[in-house]
Amino acid sequence: MTTDSFNLDFLSPEILRPEIQAFAEGFPTTLAHAGLTLLMLFLGAFIYSVLTPYKEIQQIREGNSAAAVAYGGVIIGLAIPLAASLAAATSWREILLWGGATIVLQLFVFRLVDFMLAGLPNRINEGETSAAVLLVAAKLAAALVLAAAISV
Repeated sequence: MTTDSFNLDFLSPEILRPEIQAFAEGFPTTLAHAGLTLLMLFLGAFIYSVLTPYKEIQQIREGNSAAAVAYGGVIIGLAIPLAASLAAATSWREILLWGGATIVLQLFVFRLVDFMLAGLPNRINEGETSAAVLLVAAKLAAALVLAAAISV
């Protein structure tokens, strides 16, 4: 066996295909942008849980399925417009700006939906899954509209 078979010169940047070079340069940025957006998602979900009159996490730990459905809808409802803002952004500053605005708007819309569908949050607190499904549907509809508004 010759030493030529162990030659790794083909990995040098001058020889790598342009697609591989673009991936090597862009992947760290992709990870940073996705990480920042996920951090904002967790922050938004945490803020929502602090602002609500009932404590979803505690109820989920106690086995309240309706609370789990409702809180899952909140997480997805925050993720949809955050994903749209991530897709529209070109830098981490834009992600922070659009993502922050998205979280504020979406939390406001969530509270508005809770107000308009009066009584549903209390019914979720009592474990009524049908109320949670309706509330989640309204919040996801608002998330889709907000995501579409961001992409314009």
